[in-house]
Amino acid sequence: MKITKNITTLLVFAITVFFANNTNAQDSTTENYDQSFRLGIGVTGGYVFDEPYGLGLGADARLQYDLSKRYSLTLTTGFTNLFVDGKNNDLGFIPAKLGFKAFVWNDQFYVMGEGGAAFAVINNYDKTSLLLAPSIGYATKYIDLSVRYEHYSDFAKLNDNGTIGKGFGQLSLRVAYGFEL
Repeated sequence: MKITKNITTLLVFAITVFFANNTNAQDSTTENYDQSFRLGIGVTGGYVFDEPYGLGLGADARLQYDLSKRYSLTLTTGFTNLFVDGKNNDLGFIPAKLGFKAFVWNDQFYVMGEGGAAFAVINNYDKTSLLLAPSIGYATKYIDLSVRYEHYSDFAKLNDNGTIGKGFGQLSLRVAYGFEL
C-alpha cells in the first residue's frame, strides 16, 4: 500500500508541474512546429525493492512522436531481466508501454508517464503484469538520461513472512541515444 501511495504522490507532483508550466500564453514558435518521429535506443539498470529480486538490467527501443516542441507520445518495448540468486530463477520480460512526455524546463528537462504490460518470457513463468512507469529526465538532441520508477502489479514477490505475494517496483536509470527519423 505504501508503494501505491508513493506512486500517487509522484504522479500528482508530475501533473502539477505539467499544468503549472502551461499557464503561460502559447508562443508563435510552437504553432509552426514541424512534427516528427524520433527513435531512442537505451540501456537500463535498476534496483528492485522486493525479494527475491535484486538487480534489474534491460535494453529498450522507444519510438517518439513529437506533437509539439514540448509534448510527445511514446511507444517503448525491449527486454528486462530481474536477477534472482540461484539457477533458473530470473524473471525476464518484454515491456510494451505507451506514454506521454512533457518538457517542463528549457525544453530539455521532462516528466513522462507510461503504462502498458510486461510479458514474462523466461523460466516457464507465463504471467503478464500491468506496468506503470512515471519518470523524470533530461534530453538533448542525441542523449536521453532518465530516472524511472516501474511498478509491476501482477508479478510474484516474496513477502516478509515468507509467503508469496503480488506486485513490486523497481527504480532504474536509463541512458539512451536518440535521433530523428
